[in-house]
Amino acid sequence: MLGDGGVTPSRYELLSMVKKHSNLLGKTTVDEQDASDVQMDQGFWHDILNLYFISGRESRGCQDDDLIFFVRKMNLHGHGFNDDIEGNPPYFVRRWAAKLDNLLGEKLQEVDWRRSFYLNLIAHTSFTVTVAICSHQVLQKHRVGEDTPLTPIYKVVKTVYASPSRVNFHLDAKKEIETVPAYPDICFAVDDFDSTFDAVVLSDTDHCYCVLLNAHDGAAFPSEKLVHDSSSCNSSNSETERDSEKENKTKVTVFSGFVSYQMVREAYDAGRHRFGSLLSFTHSSGKTDRLYMKGPGGRGEVEVAVSGVEDQSLQISGPPSPVISERGFGISTIVRKAASFASVAAKQAYAAAAASSKNTEEMLPLKCCLMSLSLPWEHVGYDLLFKGGPPVNL
Repeated sequence: MLGDGGVTPSRYELLSMVKKHSNLLGKTTVDEQDASDVQMDQGFWHDILNLYFISGRESRGCQDDDLIFFVRKMNLHGHGFNDDIEGNPPYFVRRWAAKLDNLLGEKLQEVDWRRSFYLNLIAHTSFTVTVAICSHQVLQKHRVGEDTPLTPIYKVVKTVYASPSRVNFHLDAKKEIETVPAYPDICFAVDDFDSTFDAVVLSDTDHCYCVLLNAHDGAAFPSEKLVHDSSSCNSSNSETERDSEKENKTKVTVFSGFVSYQMVREAYDAGRHRFGSLLSFTHSSGKTDRLYMKGPGGRGEVEVAVSGVEDQSLQISGPPSPVISERGFGISTIVRKAASFASVAAKQAYAAAAASSKNTEEMLPLKCCLMSLSLPWEHVGYDLLFKGGPPVNL
């Protein structure tokens, strides 16, 4: 067993071991001859998970929560995860305890230890999503290598959390939010998407909608230097923690994608029209539409709530009340009155549209609120371990 008869390896040392035995990540088919004995050894992954998240010297660091995820073994009689008559999800969760095997009890034999380690590595890593409006022309020049600084017109940075569950947002506020298993996908949801991205409005034909997901701290970024006093998480350590965060400049971009205003507008007007599987719409409840964007190479999916922004200058004064299109979406403008902050954003959007278009009726400002981003766990795990090169910055 790892750590027996000597000093327990640090997280940095353990992760170095993991990298040596992770060459199968992302492969759709596995040739057993390509895999090392250690890589297929469930005992090895059991010990790695135990030392990294349960009993190791850094397993109870201040940055970690107390949830441990366990992936069930795949059904040997089928191609998917074990889904018995009781409808068990592909994973289950336990609160941290000092003894791993005691924590699981009778479920000890159900666990796929290799997948469980990677899921915990992802779930205990810190992520931020950046949603930005950029100039399409500037972005294209930047991508082809021209010396053009990529400065966003507007951006919002939001902390998000990796989860094996998907939140099904109902755009009708009267309905409750539903949470369902997403694994083997990892979902990054924004619960307060409507207020967080209320001012993210595409108001020019040159605008494009950009989404970045960066990992920057937590379990996937262990320090070479062991922090011995990691068991204490009181407020006296807050300054030290902030200083440590400043020193840790490492960041990995695990998703980067954008779509132009024209693509969003055409999909918005056409409803269910598809653009090479990059964009598609579904009509949800007559108020706001969902836009699904595929990432580069079809990797990952971004779910965005899109609504036409009302020209506030044409509104009759009176108490605010939403005006809902009966057809949900289409060629006609979908109007939706929001809070006072959204009203200001709408006026600014129409002012920008008027300055860039001779006919403001042709330029419909579109508010785009990121609801969630989903990626296959193997892609996220591979990027956390191996992705090189500088991260994407906006």
